[in-house]
Amino acid sequence: MKRFSILILTLCLCLTGCGKQTTEATAQIFAMDTVMEVAAYGEHAEQAVKYTEKRIEELENRLSRTKAHSLVSGLNRDGSIRHLTYDYWNLIARAKEYRDATNGAFDITIAPVMDAWGFTGDSFRVPEQSELDTLLKKVNSDAIQMLGSPSDSVTLGEGQAIDLGGIAKGYTSDCVEAVFYDHEIENGKISLGGNVFVLGTKPDGSDWRVGIKDPRNESGLAAILSLRDAYAITSGGYERYFEENGKTYHHIIDPATGYPADSGLLSVTVVADANGPDQEWVLPGNGTMCDAFSTALFVMGEEQALDFWRNGGYDFDLVLVTEDGRVVITAGLADRFEEVKDSGYTYETVS
Repeated sequence: MKRFSILILTLCLCLTGCGKQTTEATAQIFAMDTVMEVAAYGEHAEQAVKYTEKRIEELENRLSRTKAHSLVSGLNRDGSIRHLTYDYWNLIARAKEYRDATNGAFDITIAPVMDAWGFTGDSFRVPEQSELDTLLKKVNSDAIQMLGSPSDSVTLGEGQAIDLGGIAKGYTSDCVEAVFYDHEIENGKISLGGNVFVLGTKPDGSDWRVGIKDPRNESGLAAILSLRDAYAITSGGYERYFEENGKTYHHIIDPATGYPADSGLLSVTVVADANGPDQEWVLPGNGTMCDAFSTALFVMGEEQALDFWRNGGYDFDLVLVTEDGRVVITAGLADRFEEVKDSGYTYETVS
């Protein structure tokens, strides 16, 4: 892992109204092709941030498709793997669950199609339709066979490969939440590109303010959320794309067509509660769910995304930024949402 920069600060802060002192530690890390920012507050904040850095490095080395010795690369190369630790086995099992829940709008076996477009590296191209037709026959997570204890094995279908990029950062957020609890962190935040997790409140007792990027303005915001103990994870076509013959092609591929999703959405933000300090919850958690659903709902489009929010059986809220200039907020965020003046968007709340 290339370390972008690491800054560990040990500052004494007075928490509002109690005279109690706590330690602040922060770090900036480059991993998983993005800049990650970590802030922790508590007696063991410095240790928590250092361990977070180690945990992120471990996760990148296990989940990356571009590292030859990673778990994912080994599985794709050999077609099967045995004796997986439960958390990684469960991550793949959860990915299969999300594929079924979204009727295939999220599917980790999209990897060969991503390769064809060049999104795994930087050699972008528009594949021929015949090539996509052949590759799409391999996109089906139902073909992944999984056996539990004692083998704890995963076997891919013939010619399949997986890409965990659609859930890796969300899963990393889940793992950082667990690190924070293990180190008795009282307040904290981690930002992994468009993936944000906040623990508790800011040290002054106020909510964390989380900005949702304006897909039409690189330096602007489309909305602001006031959150505590929550995940807010965004997917948008603006994150990675290329242009060819005057047309823009982004990296969020529709598994049904093999082409970048054309759903009328510019971005999808999924918000859910933190997993909580109860150690009975098992990784992966709500961070992984938010990551998967932000991708899937972007593929679905506004109408299907809202239907899924209402009827899908999962507990989360949404902020949708549409191509026609609207920001759509689901009812659970109504009192935690702030419009951005002069953004050019109209705002509406749905229930």
